Amino acid sequence: MTEPTPRGRAAGRPKRPPTIHDVAAVAGVSRGTVSRVLQGGHNVSPASQQAVEAAIAKLGYVVNRAARSLVTQRSGSVAFLLTEPQERFFEDPNFTTLLRGCTAALAEHDIPLLLMTAGDDAERRRVTRYLAAGHVDGVLLVSSHRGNPMIEHLREADIPMVCCGRPLGQRGRVPYVAADDREGAKDLVRHLLESGRTRIATIAGPQDTPGGVERLSGYREILAEYGLPANERLIAYGDYSRVGGETAMRELLDSEPELDAVFVASDLMADGALSALEHAGRSVPEDVAVGGFDDSPVALTTRPPLTTIRQPWDRISAEMVRLLLDRIAGEEAPTVILPTELVVRRSA
Repeated sequence: MTEPTPRGRAAGRPKRPPTIHDVAAVAGVSRGTVSRVLQGGHNVSPASQQAVEAAIAKLGYVVNRAARSLVTQRSGSVAFLLTEPQERFFEDPNFTTLLRGCTAALAEHDIPLLLMTAGDDAERRRVTRYLAAGHVDGVLLVSSHRGNPMIEHLREADIPMVCCGRPLGQRGRVPYVAADDREGAKDLVRHLLESGRTRIATIAGPQDTPGGVERLSGYREILAEYGLPANERLIAYGDYSRVGGETAMRELLDSEPELDAVFVASDLMADGALSALEHAGRSVPEDVAVGGFDDSPVALTTRPPLTTIRQPWDRISAEMVRLLLDRIAGEEAPTVILPTELVVRRSA
C-alpha cells in the first residue's frame, strides 16, 4: 500500500530549512527577540535567551549570514592577512600554528576566517580593494615589516585591525599582541652563559621586524649584564628561513671559528644552523651549543632536539581575536605582551 502524501507538501519536495519565524514560534517569543539573541543577546531576559537557544537547537536553525549582513552592515567574517610571499606560509610552521589558533578562537563566536597573503605590490593592491569593499569586518595582520604599506591602507579604509607583534614605526597607533621577545632572548642567552659558554654568537632576524629587533636587543643586554660587550663579529643576520640560518652560521664560523654557542632568533633558522655545524664537523652541544626561539614543531625534529624559547601561540591567537572583536564593536583595544618560557633540550 502506498503511504499517503502528507497534507500541504508535494510528494518528493524537500523539507524547507527552519526560519527565524519558526524559531520564534517554538520559543514563544517575538521575531525581534530572536533577532536580538542572534546579534549578541542585548536587552534579552535570561528566560527568553534560554528559550531561543533551545528552539534553535531543536530546529537545527542556521543563521542566514547574507540576510543578517544587510541589517548589521557586517560581513560576519575576519581576514588573516600574511604580508609575506605565499611560500613562507608553507615553510614556516609558526604561521600555520597561529592560523589554527585564530580559527579556533573565532569559531567560538561562529565567525569564519579568510586566509589572505600580500607579499608584493600587486597582491597588496588586490587585497586592499577586496578588504575596502567590506568583505570582512576586521583583519588579523601577521608579519608586519617596518614601513609595511598595508597598515596605512587598512587605516585609510577604516578597517579594524590587530597586529601580531609590535608594528615598528606605529607607536600607539595600532593594537597588537606579542610575546616578550626581548626577555625571551635574555633567558636563552643567560642559559648559555650559565652553562659555561663564553663566546656566544647570534643569528638575528631581519631588523625591519619586531622580533628581529627585540631578540637582538635581548642578546646584547644580557651579555652586557655579564660584563661581555657584544662582539660584532659574533653577530650575523638571517631572514627566518632554514637557508638563511645555514648561510649565517657559515659566515659566523668563517669570522669567529672559536665560537662555542649560538643563539638563533627562530627555530627554522636554528635548523639551518645545525646543518651548517654538522657539515663543518662541529658536534652539538659538545663543541657548539645551539638555542632557538619559538618552540615550533621544528624544535622536536632537529638533531639533537632544540633548546628554545616557547612562544604562547594559543594565548597570542586568543588575545588577537579578542582585541579584534572589541575593535569591530567600536571599543578601544590595548597592547598585550605575553611572557615566554625557556624549554631546555639536548642542543644546549
